Amino acid sequence: MAERYVRVKTSQGKVYYGLLELNQSVKILSAAPWLGGEPNGDLLAPDTYQLLVPCEPSKIVAVGKNYSAHAAEMGGEVPKEPILFLKPTTTLIDPEGEITLPPQSNRVEYEGELAMVIGSHCFNLTPKQAIAAIWGYTIANDVTARDLQRKDSQWTRGKGFDTFCPLGPWIVREISPTAMLQTFVNDFKKPFQSASIEEMVFSPDYIVSYISQIMTLLPGDIILTGTPEGVGPMEAGDRIYIEIEGIGKLQNTVILRSPLPSDKESDEETEEIDK
Repeated sequence: MAERYVRVKTSQGKVYYGLLELNQSVKILSAAPWLGGEPNGDLLAPDTYQLLVPCEPSKIVAVGKNYSAHAAEMGGEVPKEPILFLKPTTTLIDPEGEITLPPQSNRVEYEGELAMVIGSHCFNLTPKQAIAAIWGYTIANDVTARDLQRKDSQWTRGKGFDTFCPLGPWIVREISPTAMLQTFVNDFKKPFQSASIEEMVFSPDYIVSYISQIMTLLPGDIILTGTPEGVGPMEAGDRIYIEIEGIGKLQNTVILRSPLPSDKESDEETEEIDK
């Protein structure tokens, strides 16, 4: 099995990067592995930590319509150049974290994706140089409020709600170019999404090169590579599983966000706090 790099929080609230062992213990690293972190000799026992988002990016850059069949199901053509958008880092949630459905949307959909982790400071790279800049790979769910995305004619609101980017559960250094990506909802009887990552319109090295010619990428940054066809709605109580061969499984539960209190309720809460 490939080495699995994790970021964890202990029961005492301390956060570490580490290497996940087969017995679920974690070898603590001295720093993020792409910054040269090495095992420091300490070990966390199983059940003494929580898995966190496996890195702390300065930004999340995402690619739209990077699978031909998904472009078709969205009613569009395959783009001639990568379509880029940004998701705020506040969209990130941990493995096993809860995806919150906002009251502003009537249709929130899952989008299973391969995510790349950048390992170095890079700008204006060729595709060949970009290969070395990809430190590793993990799994993402590019959660999307589809009705708002279509209504706004741009993607910031539809892609940007808090909890709209589950990421993890860990990072691996290498992945097969023919690895399968599958998304399941509630059970494993039938995948709602199923495609090989080699079906991408634009390859990982091309994507990194293209983005680096626009903006500087920093160590730990995340790039989402697009989703295959088969996206669909999520409801409160659903359990979403995204599995990529050679990495593992990202799983999250869906919940409803509480509505905003009325002005009167808000004033009453403020008065109660003042007391």
